[in-house]
Amino acid sequence: MIYEFDGLKPVIAPSAFISKSAVIIGDVRVGEDCYIGPGAILRADSHGMPIIIGNGSAIEEGVIIHVGGRGTNGCCIGERVTIGHGAIVHANRIADNANIGMGAVISLYSTIGSYAIVAEGAVVKQAQVIPDRVVVGGAPAKILRELEDRDIATWDKTKLWYIELARKYTTPGVLKRLDI
Repeated sequence: MIYEFDGLKPVIAPSAFISKSAVIIGDVRVGEDCYIGPGAILRADSHGMPIIIGNGSAIEEGVIIHVGGRGTNGCCIGERVTIGHGAIVHANRIADNANIGMGAVISLYSTIGSYAIVAEGAVVKQAQVIPDRVVVGGAPAKILRELEDRDIATWDKTKLWYIELARKYTTPGVLKRLDI
């Protein structure tokens, strides 16, 4: 379901897949080849605070992304970012190629670096900065190790899989509702 709110309208690239059970409200901008899964909620209902989803990013099932808080300019999610099932995101920025694990919480004013991996269930606390190319986990999130080239190669394959999945979902006749 896609909603305008108080004059704020979502802008969605034609090649993006938005599940019919996802909820997109207000100033949400979704780039090319994105996947927004069932039950995802993207709520940008404050003027001057958009949610921007970069090209090729995947917002998996049950993810909640919301903006708000004084001093924030919204939530900017870079290109080829994967946000895992059930994550909650209030971040200022998630840089290109980052990965947010299932059930992770990314709190207000936080920043996630390029190619950073936030482990499943991790809690990135308010205003925390996660550097580029590290794996973090725990509550609060702490650096567990630096990312290796083999990690990046594995994640790049996953990101391509989601881009292809979004393209397949937007192909006419591929997704067919059977309960009607």
